[in-house]
Amino acid sequence: MEQKIDVVFKTQQAYKYTLRKNNAAQRIVKLKTLKDTIKKYESALYKALKSDLRKSVFETSVTELFFIYGELDFAIKNLNGWMSPKRVGKTLTTPFAKNRLYYEPKGVCLIIAPWNYPFQLIMSPLISAIAAGNCAIVKPSELSPATSKVISKIIETAFEAQEVACFEGNASLSTSLLKLPFDHIFFTGSTAVGKIVMEAAAKNLTSVTLELGGKSPTIVDKAADLAKAAEKIAWGKLVNAGQTCIAPDYVFVHEQHLDEFIGLYKAAVNKMYFKTDKVDLKAYGKIISPKHYKRLKSLVDEAVEKGARIDLGGTFDEPNQTIYPVVLSKIPKGAKVMEEEIFGPVLPIISYQNLEEVIDKVNSKSKALALYIFSKNSKNIKYILKNTSAGGTCVNDVLIHISNPKLPFGGVNGSGVGSCHGFFGFKNFSHERAVVFQSRLDFSSMIYPPYVGKEWVLNILKRIM
Repeated sequence: MEQKIDVVFKTQQAYKYTLRKNNAAQRIVKLKTLKDTIKKYESALYKALKSDLRKSVFETSVTELFFIYGELDFAIKNLNGWMSPKRVGKTLTTPFAKNRLYYEPKGVCLIIAPWNYPFQLIMSPLISAIAAGNCAIVKPSELSPATSKVISKIIETAFEAQEVACFEGNASLSTSLLKLPFDHIFFTGSTAVGKIVMEAAAKNLTSVTLELGGKSPTIVDKAADLAKAAEKIAWGKLVNAGQTCIAPDYVFVHEQHLDEFIGLYKAAVNKMYFKTDKVDLKAYGKIISPKHYKRLKSLVDEAVEKGARIDLGGTFDEPNQTIYPVVLSKIPKGAKVMEEEIFGPVLPIISYQNLEEVIDKVNSKSKALALYIFSKNSKNIKYILKNTSAGGTCVNDVLIHISNPKLPFGGVNGSGVGSCHGFFGFKNFSHERAVVFQSRLDFSSMIYPPYVGKEWVLNILKRIM
């Protein structure tokens, strides 16, 4: 495998100089080819995602396929504008020069994707890489093998290996790939592995985009519409069985509304995911692997052993790798469920008395990938936004910011480095090259040696700079 990877990598390194010359029309053809190929494999993708994550056709359509079709259409529509050199303002020291900003492809890029949205999270950065004129090697997750096989077929059908290639394998394959001197690495996954990727990239001074995760807080204040908040949080928490990097990880609810909110959350969960007293397996996803199932169960068990209260759920269906929606309250200090990203259908709810207390708790943790606010009080909303930091935020909703390609999506510090989607993804896979076209009216020689007798030049520069 390593020998094959080495051959493909060297082939792409040579081909990148040809590919960088492609104009917008040529890149658009490639994007359209990718879209047509995905459509050809739609039914295979539905089957694969059902096999890997028990995703329904509807959920797969909304969170995986339609999302990518939207990204493709947006890139195809706007690529001409993205690629056009951008005018930059002049300065008084070079008043007649033309200043331009060019977006150039970085070269050969590596894309490593996770298992939770295995199709979307490999295709989205690939679209940006192609739009920016790069070659790419993609590595899908071994934990979603059925989807990985379809991805491999799509890429083999749509591209020559000298331009885009797919390699399937486990973590050792990623380790081998990370040793190569790529021009850019795009990684989506955990913060712990993100640090490994960044360390490996540093050895070759390779630029990186890291889409990570963390504990995304949700704040429900006294002025919020509790019923709407509960319904939206339930959906955001439980789509894909909670295995979403921007899912609400834990919720703050004012102590006066705690019991009411829990009741409304239960009602929303029952409406969306239950048939009688059992969860509807046709609408509710499964946990990706036995290892992740056991990790989530241990989080709940440990919290309860330390005194946490289960307000909903507690049913663990190991044969089906299914964890019924869980709500925990009265969570004691030190419980692991409040220390690590949950990445499952377990929702801790924390009561509070004032927003200052909430802000202190949020800021005591690593900066979140997402933060959600539910309130009708504009003063409270502004206060929370001003006093917290997160990759992205929704007010009176959850998750939806990821669906707008006109917005950057990414984390900050521990939750990520760099942004993706739309122009921001194109920009991430591009080098911004500054170009100055000097005019014939050139005063640069005024600052050349010899300096004797040129004090008057300094006086002019002091006034204009």
